[in-house]
Amino acid sequence: MWPWKPNNRSPEFKYASDNSKYYPHPHLGVQMPLRMMYLIAGCLCFGVLLILLNIYQLRSLKADMTVGDPEFGSSSRPIVWINAKNLRSGYLNHVMAVFSRTGYVRTEAKSRLFDVMWAHDYPFNTELKQMLQSLEPHQKVNHFPGSGYITNKVSLAVNHFPFIPPAFVIPKDSSNFLEEVKNYPNKMWVEKSNNHRGIHIKSFKDIDLTKGSDEYFVQEYIADPLLVDQHKFDIGIYTVLTSIDPLRVYVYDKEVLIRFCDAVYYPFDPENEKKYVVGDEYTQPWELPSLKTLWKKGKYSRKMLLNIYLKQQGKDVEKMWNDMYKAIAEVYLRKEPDMISAVSSYRSSRNFFEMVRFDFILDADMKVWLMEVNMSPNLSSASHKENKLMYEQVIFNLLGLVGVATKLDHSLKYSSPAEKDMLVSDHDTQVLDEVCTSKECSRDCYDEKCRLCYPCLRETEREFIKAAYLEHKHRGEFRRVYPPPLTHAGDTRKGSPALSLSSSNQLMAQWFKAMCQCDMSWCV
Repeated sequence: MWPWKPNNRSPEFKYASDNSKYYPHPHLGVQMPLRMMYLIAGCLCFGVLLILLNIYQLRSLKADMTVGDPEFGSSSRPIVWINAKNLRSGYLNHVMAVFSRTGYVRTEAKSRLFDVMWAHDYPFNTELKQMLQSLEPHQKVNHFPGSGYITNKVSLAVNHFPFIPPAFVIPKDSSNFLEEVKNYPNKMWVEKSNNHRGIHIKSFKDIDLTKGSDEYFVQEYIADPLLVDQHKFDIGIYTVLTSIDPLRVYVYDKEVLIRFCDAVYYPFDPENEKKYVVGDEYTQPWELPSLKTLWKKGKYSRKMLLNIYLKQQGKDVEKMWNDMYKAIAEVYLRKEPDMISAVSSYRSSRNFFEMVRFDFILDADMKVWLMEVNMSPNLSSASHKENKLMYEQVIFNLLGLVGVATKLDHSLKYSSPAEKDMLVSDHDTQVLDEVCTSKECSRDCYDEKCRLCYPCLRETEREFIKAAYLEHKHRGEFRRVYPPPLTHAGDTRKGSPALSLSSSNQLMAQWFKAMCQCDMSWCV
């Protein structure tokens, strides 16, 4: 029985129709209509059913993502996380389009559930670092820890490469700078910093040697650039680092970015930066008289246009490209120890790849000069619509090279052992059959010639050899610059950088050489 019976005088009294029963209100301590109780109970039941349905759907989705036939794998689509600011501005539209066309589902959520993270900015100095230090084997990120050793302007400029104009950090290297000025009083100089894109020619007398920082430097200006129709230009080569320890570097060989200054070079005026600085708004190759007809009639690429023009001028085009590729390889070879150190706090260096753009100019004597390396090169055709095809082809070939756009219809996370063997097995990577079956190699692995034999390889070495095999098979229009290209005889091409003393680099080069001796396609 209820402790009290309400009457019509009570302010808490709740009235219903004569046929209704009364129940106490949970807060007011009064009776409620049975009809209202049924309504509330129905709503609660409906809510519970919705929750159960959602749980069922989530479990089904999870099962679809994680459970597959051990032989045939799963059909779950891979996920790309585009980690960038202001995505709606469209500067990564081509990146997102290519990922979509290759079967990826895109997310912008900060979640561990991704196969590829495409970060526009360097992600390792952010709150993401801890997550990136514990990536799963199938996950890939489009930057390398320590890549700033190459893309940082100061770090690159002051390394005294023969293909980089002399540079001096101010004020730290002021005395050396003054000595250079004394020996070469006619040189012109530009001021640069890591945070400033523009350059302006200055006389050494106008350079303040008392102000500056480790981020500020002066660099010699190359005063006699090679010109086409009186326009100075630079050449951008898309370059991909796929591995360190061992080092593997590729360049996009089919096409390059060629940008001409808007104003003619002569008569030279250091106050007019349009004569010597390539800005965001630049002149395209086909806008120049000497290249316009070739572009319209021949459907030539930018690279082919430049090759044809330079050959007509009697220039050694093959040497020019070889010098650029050699310079790229030397930069990575010099900086590899720093990058190995930077990646040491991460679970594996195999989770990372990186595409940058090396920007070169040529002087009148066809000497190659490296100006800078862009960490996240522009891939937007908003200002230059004609660049759309080039950017999308570069991205598409890049994803194939690094193995994130395979011909499988699902994430590599859910690949079965059979699928992985189908892509590349230990049988595919074996070389030196006669050597490896010899008595010496059958007994032990101490002989250097037995180094590539399967029993002599450590598991980590077998894995990076398999990765190199897949890169070669899926490289598309990319070409290897390190390990250096070889002749069919297996000799390093003339002018290529010397091999690193790293044992993994030695082994990698030895494997490519052995593959080259069996098949010419592996030589380059």
